[in-house]
Amino acid sequence: MANKRIDEPTGTETVGHEWDGIEELNTPLPRWWLWTFYLTIIFAIVYVILYPAWPMVDKATEGVLGWSSRGQLAEKMSAAEQAQQGFRDQLANIPIERLPDDSALMARAVAGGQAAFKVHCTQCHGSGGAGDQKLGYPNLNDDAWLWGGDLKAIEYTITHGVRWPDDDETRFSQMPPFEGALDDAQINAVIDHVLSLSGKAQPNAAGAQIFGDNCAACHGPQGKGGRDVGAPNLSDAIWLRGSERDALRRQILGPRMGVMPSWGERLDPVTIKMLAAYVHSLGGGEDFVEVAEDPEVKVDEQP
Repeated sequence: MANKRIDEPTGTETVGHEWDGIEELNTPLPRWWLWTFYLTIIFAIVYVILYPAWPMVDKATEGVLGWSSRGQLAEKMSAAEQAQQGFRDQLANIPIERLPDDSALMARAVAGGQAAFKVHCTQCHGSGGAGDQKLGYPNLNDDAWLWGGDLKAIEYTITHGVRWPDDDETRFSQMPPFEGALDDAQINAVIDHVLSLSGKAQPNAAGAQIFGDNCAACHGPQGKGGRDVGAPNLSDAIWLRGSERDALRRQILGPRMGVMPSWGERLDPVTIKMLAAYVHSLGGGEDFVEVAEDPEVKVDEQP
């Protein structure tokens, strides 16, 4: 304090400190800056009183207004759900096979299904539904369906899954292993015959006979599969596990059977209906065909 003096060139008092001959002027802060600083202090005090501010053990102080970001999010989510409720009610009340009759409702269902697909299905089927042949995840963009590709069939598959042990109504198929039942020559002959069904090899008479004795019961005499038992079509050149000879040999000797979870216990029926609409829209969806009273008569129910 004793070292304070008035700086002659500026007429401003110094702070009384000196470092190597350098002194600091005690220049007053601008009045506008001081008032701004005081206002920020007042604002902080008011904010602490009105809004959540001080963190505690399991929550923060609530503030006299009772506002919170979580509460605000909950209000927005509730408003969004109420806005969608009319659409969801419409979707819940319409049979899924009749959904294509209402193009606007179908379009909204597909959009909702796309969002749900990204959350629940892309982990296996990929973001575009192309699947993964190496891992045995089917491509949902093609027109090869094990259990049926109309809206109702897809909805059932999503609801109950495939080979899902916790669902009594799950889709279930089982290919027996032929290791030990067929010798190497017989296996090669069957592989030749199976590849010939899609034009990938020359016909093999011995293989055709072995196929007829061991495989036709599920895959059909022409290898076109059977949806009643989930047997794949072997004549369409669409392969889940690969079409190379080694891949076919492995599948014949020790079949790899995939599993799809049952979503009926995890998702509500409306979300499942939207997922079915989206999967159906990917490119391979089929028209719904309803069996009339005469089981030999089929009526196309799609417009």
